Amino acid sequence: MAQSRVAKRKAHKKKPMNRFAKITLLTFLALFVVTGGAFAYVMYKVSNIASGAQQELGRGDRSELRDNVVNPIKDPVSVLFLGLDSRDGDLSGRTDAMVLATFNPDENTIKMLNIPRDSRVELAGRGTMDKINHAHAFGGLDMTIATVENLFDIPVDYFVSLNFDAFMDIIDELGGVTVDSPMTFTEKDNGTYGTITIQEGEQRLNGQEALAYVRMRKSDPRGDLGRGERQKEVIESIIREAASFSSITRFGPVMDAVGKNLKTNLSFNNLMSMHSYASKLNEVESLQLQGENAMINRIYYYQLNPQSVIEISETFQRHLNIIEDDPIINQEEENVESW
Repeated sequence: MAQSRVAKRKAHKKKPMNRFAKITLLTFLALFVVTGGAFAYVMYKVSNIASGAQQELGRGDRSELRDNVVNPIKDPVSVLFLGLDSRDGDLSGRTDAMVLATFNPDENTIKMLNIPRDSRVELAGRGTMDKINHAHAFGGLDMTIATVENLFDIPVDYFVSLNFDAFMDIIDELGGVTVDSPMTFTEKDNGTYGTITIQEGEQRLNGQEALAYVRMRKSDPRGDLGRGERQKEVIESIIREAASFSSITRFGPVMDAVGKNLKTNLSFNNLMSMHSYASKLNEVESLQLQGENAMINRIYYYQLNPQSVIEISETFQRHLNIIEDDPIINQEEENVESW
């Protein structure tokens, strides 16, 4: 019995970080990985971005699941990152990517979960079962956050939402990204850009082309697996391009691209208080929701495994210090790891 309990705890640990999660955290935490004479300029840019991106939630400045307003300097907090399927500064529409992260200042650790956009859940305030990414279209940020809170029984303290214009603009400001496409394919954008053709082989892509490259799924015989590999490739290329900045003047346009497509309830002081996490990016623990594909009333869903939801919920609750670690399980894990 002891071994099975440990196995349950370990079953969803140490998964490779979700690709959208990684690029979101890189964008978020890279704001702080600057030293020397550039620091003052970067702080100025971050302050402007935080000020212009502010959006208050209907619930106010704290979750109904919190007794008091949290302080990221000393309290564990949660942040919901949203990638929105919209254009031209529009931050409405459905969520194409949803990542829930918890930050614990005592441990200086981060836990992250990619929530599949087709997950079948009960939408808060509607009482109907639907895809979780429809919550934003029906009720905006408030319904989305309330739905996630209900699903995992934890408070969502903050949110950060970016639309796909930010993804494209960042790549364009970097001068493009280099990829090696395993095949030739066409992808019709659902915006106003028409059909994009990506040729097989190594090539340089602009932002619009890179978005088509990472979103294509149906033409890839490997499906989501192939899509994930292409996302990883583009993200790594973005990282290489960003790391090659020869002048701080390139930082400004990239941050401007982020800022005009960003909404958050994190204040500038909140952002600064999370500086200590910047060096921990490679130590992020990525969790994974178990489930299976399902057709219900001729609609495709991702049917979540109830036990997996419970285990993820408890993991987040422990990381947020809402519930304490089970000392028996902790000792069992130590015994297993000592072998």
